[in-house]
Amino acid sequence: MTKRLHRYIASTVSICILVACSSAQPAPVSIGYGATPVLPKPESKLIPTVNVADAKGWPAGQTPIAATGLTVNAFASGLDHPRWLYVLPNGDVLVAESNAPKRPDDGNGIKGFFMKRYMEKAGAGVPSANRISLLRDTNGDGIADEKTAYLTGLHSPFGMALVDDTLFVANTDGIVSFPYNSAAKQITANATPITDLPAGDINHHWTKNIIASPDGKKLYATVGSNSNIAENGLAAEQGRAAIWEVDIATGYKRLFAAGLRNPNGLAWNPDNGELWTAVNERDELGDNLVPDYVTTVKDGAFYGWPWSYYGQTVDTRVTPANPQMVARAISPDYALGSHTASLGIAFAEDETLGADYSNGLFVGQHGSWNRKPRSGYKVIFIPFTAGSPSGEPVDILSGFVAGDTAMGRPVDVGFAKDGALLVTDDVGNIIWRVTAK
Repeated sequence: MTKRLHRYIASTVSICILVACSSAQPAPVSIGYGATPVLPKPESKLIPTVNVADAKGWPAGQTPIAATGLTVNAFASGLDHPRWLYVLPNGDVLVAESNAPKRPDDGNGIKGFFMKRYMEKAGAGVPSANRISLLRDTNGDGIADEKTAYLTGLHSPFGMALVDDTLFVANTDGIVSFPYNSAAKQITANATPITDLPAGDINHHWTKNIIASPDGKKLYATVGSNSNIAENGLAAEQGRAAIWEVDIATGYKRLFAAGLRNPNGLAWNPDNGELWTAVNERDELGDNLVPDYVTTVKDGAFYGWPWSYYGQTVDTRVTPANPQMVARAISPDYALGSHTASLGIAFAEDETLGADYSNGLFVGQHGSWNRKPRSGYKVIFIPFTAGSPSGEPVDILSGFVAGDTAMGRPVDVGFAKDGALLVTDDVGNIIWRVTAK
């Protein structure tokens, strides 16, 4: 296919998409938030909605907009597609500079061709640095003044967890470990394999996150689905759309929870010790379906994917049907809006950001590519009471999009040793630092 034909097809499809999307105004994204979100009737379109913000990066001197009473500055800049954070006990910040691995069988055909083009436009097409960098603020001014390549030669790394003197890293195809020394600015030791994780030549949702159990004996690992709604066949979904429990001592793993289309963020609820995750739900059912969500992760639970969503609402597109699995599906705890691409989560640890943000969950929303108007592209806070969500979300960091241009896209959130909220931005190539004024 020639470049001229590529441009012609892209232009033609873009026009069709604009026409298809302009026929009606969707309901506000807010209907898809909360413990009982509105689930409208599914929509069926010949051409799905595509509304990609062109990823450009931040103009000099410009920052996101912080909520009233908060301020934001760049903790580190000049990074290479920073995705996931991990703050070490000594205050050093690890950041996974990473992107998708080679996936020769993902996105084949004409639809796959256009999806790759749109993802490149959204900032997701850069090569993976395959690196974890160490950032250190030596003078306490809120800006990292040392950056070193802490671990290199990784395979699309994402999640990290430190247990005693061992650092665990989730590559796209498995968990490995390295010896940790708090004084070292680089690890040169070879990786020790712990367990493999589903990957392969499709590897559609490639990110793998991990979190250690409070007693340091287990790791919990997220694995996203290999498709939108199992269109690649159920055999390709073996072990995916799930969270695995891994025994650190032996590497033995068991399926902990399933039916989670694309889980990413993981965090322990400080009020009751429950494990929570953030999940990206399915596409191509309309602007307001299906809400992404955060939920407790219950041992042995099934959350619906691919046969149903938000409990037992059947997705009739999935074949073969499976009423038995639908009957098992449980509803998640709190919806985060449709197509918001909610990724990193972190529970509030204290009142460093103010009393209003001392009990609840911070969520990084990467932002939609398939909703009009767009949703996400911000960091929100969900207030909690007695261990459960108890109010409407509050925007903590916004202003990532201007018109059709995305200056940045939030990914992960976490707390620095001084209590500041850190936010990775993989389009701006920045880690933002949010503090109280």
